[in-house]
Amino acid sequence: MSNFAFVTVDVFTDRRFGGNPLAVFPDAQGLSDDQMQSLAAEFNLSETTFVLPPADPANTARVRIFNRKNEMPFAGHPNVGTGWVLAGLGRAKNGMLRFEEIAGLVEVRADAGQVTIAAPQPLSLGPEMSANLLAVCVGLEGADVVTKNHRPVSASVGNSFVIAEVTGAALTKAVPDVARFKEAAAAYTAMGPNRLPLYLYAHESGHVRARMFSPLSGTMEDAATGSAATPLAALLLSLGKEAEGRYEIVQGVEMGRPSRLLCTAKRSTDGIRATVGGGCVPVLKGEISL
Repeated sequence: MSNFAFVTVDVFTDRRFGGNPLAVFPDAQGLSDDQMQSLAAEFNLSETTFVLPPADPANTARVRIFNRKNEMPFAGHPNVGTGWVLAGLGRAKNGMLRFEEIAGLVEVRADAGQVTIAAPQPLSLGPEMSANLLAVCVGLEGADVVTKNHRPVSASVGNSFVIAEVTGAALTKAVPDVARFKEAAAAYTAMGPNRLPLYLYAHESGHVRARMFSPLSGTMEDAATGSAATPLAALLLSLGKEAEGRYEIVQGVEMGRPSRLLCTAKRSTDGIRATVGGGCVPVLKGEISL
């Protein structure tokens, strides 16, 4: 039997039992791919991370991210939470960490009270999705989808989501329908096989409120989704002429786990780049024997 230490943290919050929970294995050497996937399913959180030695010693670590069913190329709250954990273990250099991931290199800045990550890729947009097809997935009408600024569209800065603006009332009453998601995923295939993460948002006074549904990946709803908030921030900037923008995104309210994601987007030579940051609170620590 081998023992592997883990910790859990609540991410994008300043209080325990808020934000999005994450499990982190700070030293995952010796775990197989199957064991990592099984542990992620056992924790039954949106994601679990496994920290390994980097391929390039100039970087801090190789970080693998698993949801309940699959490994992910990049995700937001797993990087923020893992950055917070490793910084607490003294792994940061001048407040910075660099994580090797499938989507590319993720830079993490650990400040007092906040960890901020830079998404590994500039904004890329894919096919639009029918407003009516999206609406039925979450119990809404096509008229609930706001298309004045943009239609529902695939957007990514390392991990793709369908991003759609809806009315505030519609955002509150949205409920995922797994059968409808399966039908829609068969018709709209831009997300890949059996995958259809939807990120819905509405503009409110002083901030943006959002919800993320991805039942085909095992997450009925996510309390905070940094890898969706970042393409949303980049998309919002792309709709205007400003050089950069700041966005406060509130998520998880309907789940009773309010989260605050502080995003920036900035035009650069290779496109629009985005960051997301927030606070973390420790919750659990222990060991698993395998």
